[in-house]
Amino acid sequence: MDLALAKAVVTGAASTHGLGFATAKKVIDAGGYAALLDVNDEEGEKSATELGDRAIYIHADVSSESDVQAAIAKASEIMDGITLAVSCAGIIGAARALGREAPMPGEFFLNTLKVNLLGSFLVAKEAANVMQHNEPNDDGERGLIVSTASIAAFEGQIGQVSYSASKGGVVGMTLPLAREFARIGIRVNVVAPGIFMTPMVAGMTPELQDSLGAQVPFPSRLGRPEEYADLVASIYCNAMINGETIRLDGAIRMQPK
Repeated sequence: MDLALAKAVVTGAASTHGLGFATAKKVIDAGGYAALLDVNDEEGEKSATELGDRAIYIHADVSSESDVQAAIAKASEIMDGITLAVSCAGIIGAARALGREAPMPGEFFLNTLKVNLLGSFLVAKEAANVMQHNEPNDDGERGLIVSTASIAAFEGQIGQVSYSASKGGVVGMTLPLAREFARIGIRVNVVAPGIFMTPMVAGMTPELQDSLGAQVPFPSRLGRPEEYADLVASIYCNAMINGETIRLDGAIRMQPK
């Protein structure tokens, strides 16, 4: 598929420091269209304005099925279809199962799953519902879905139990979805980033950022959102990449803490 013809829905795209914004920008710069979905209306509107006339911001809480359904429908109507859906919305959910004062509340654990895992699923199935009506290209392709996991899905650290569980779920649902959607020409993949310069990391001190970057074997630095966007673009253009989990981490393997 040609990125210049892409009609993308990207969640978690409000912050200009984030993976979602970089992905939307990549699509826009190539000549495509992008709908930015987020809950931060002020930042979202500013980001869409910055990206220009081929970008639009739509409010959507990815953990709400009705929100996702409405946002996908609106994006499809405005862009006259959807060919790419990228889930970047997520929360950290950092806490130990046995905290200092009390065990982790089940609701805390569940909330992390709702945003990270359920949110990714809702976006995937609603986007696929729209994509199945696209005209197929010569390979029979109608669209691409990319979810965002994390290396924490494989090497979760102490305090990441809810986060790792949610991201592990994202990895686990990818192949079944790719197999199910194969009959309608929709590919499904997941990217598992390592330590990237995201809004959370951007708020850390330069010393802490350097310390985190030094843990990466090569290149020994933090990942850049543009590198995530580059990978999504590569997946979009390569029809053979399907049902895959791709680590984007500079060969880092996380330690217990």
